[in-house]
Amino acid sequence: MRVLGIETSCDETAAAVVEDGCRVLSSVIHSQIDLHQRFGGVVPEVASRDHLRRVIPVVEAALGQAGVAPNELDVVAVTHGPGLIGALLVGLQTGKALALALLKPIVFVNHVEAHTDAVFLDNPTPPPFPHIALCVSGGHTSLFLVTDHTSHELVGYTMDDAAGEAFDKAAKLMGLPYPGGVSIDRLAKSGNRKAVRFPRPRIPGKPHLFSFSGLKTAARTYLESLGRAPTEVELADTCASYQEAVCDVLVERALEAAARHGVGAVVVAGGVAANSRLRELATERAVRAGVSLHLTDRRYCTDNAAMIAGFGYHLFRKGELDPAWLAHDAFSNVDARVERNLTPRPSP
Repeated sequence: MRVLGIETSCDETAAAVVEDGCRVLSSVIHSQIDLHQRFGGVVPEVASRDHLRRVIPVVEAALGQAGVAPNELDVVAVTHGPGLIGALLVGLQTGKALALALLKPIVFVNHVEAHTDAVFLDNPTPPPFPHIALCVSGGHTSLFLVTDHTSHELVGYTMDDAAGEAFDKAAKLMGLPYPGGVSIDRLAKSGNRKAVRFPRPRIPGKPHLFSFSGLKTAARTYLESLGRAPTEVELADTCASYQEAVCDVLVERALEAAARHGVGAVVVAGGVAANSRLRELATERAVRAGVSLHLTDRRYCTDNAAMIAGFGYHLFRKGELDPAWLAHDAFSNVDARVERNLTPRPSP
């Protein structure tokens, strides 16, 4: 079964063709990093207009790369949220138009859930069910108990900033170029992780909650305390120490969730899952905890359409089709907790 995936939730215009939910035949991504770099972050209106220009050529490129004619597709899968509403609507309407023109079924994919399923793409040793999935990106920091491809119970989430957002904001304070997380990861490689004692944000009695806003404030306070611009060495040390604090909390919370729910496998997914220190620290601590760790292939960590097509395959097999699909709308914020079973369980 060949599924065309379309992803336009933020600043990547992406299309992909995936066979049987796991074999990637093509994955084409047009990044808008250069477009937004001068603004220091994503400008929603600029992103939406660029998606309009790029989406059809990207879809055509994905079909060509896969060697698949449009009428040879079986299903169209498209992101319907969460994300920037204007950007989402470009992909959503493109997917609907293709489904209507080709007389193909269409499924609507939750971007965050698709991130957690990306670990199954081109993976000869996929994770077992159930497992804990840590999804970390610029807009989301969530822990899911995943019992099958389409069953995600939210068991942990951030109260304020997402981990990727915390990286980007701290990078901006340090005068580093966008995207901030990539800049911090690069400089941290030559820094001392113990140089600055940044706090590890934890909420007593609530191991399912993350909070990164205080850590961002701690970074600002430290930089202001210098009374001048940091030297190259100080900047590298600050990046390494800040990155260590973020990754420490992420890994600790994921392993705590695995122990709490009695599962022996953890998946790390999302854009921040490409961070070198997060991958290294998770690997080290998973071994000590006796947990099986499954890191998403870096090709499928950041926003891509292969994960949309792969997850869409499982939604279609489960029969999750909207009979009123032409009227189906996008949603911007996962915090509405309206998607399938994303209501968090009560605090322990």
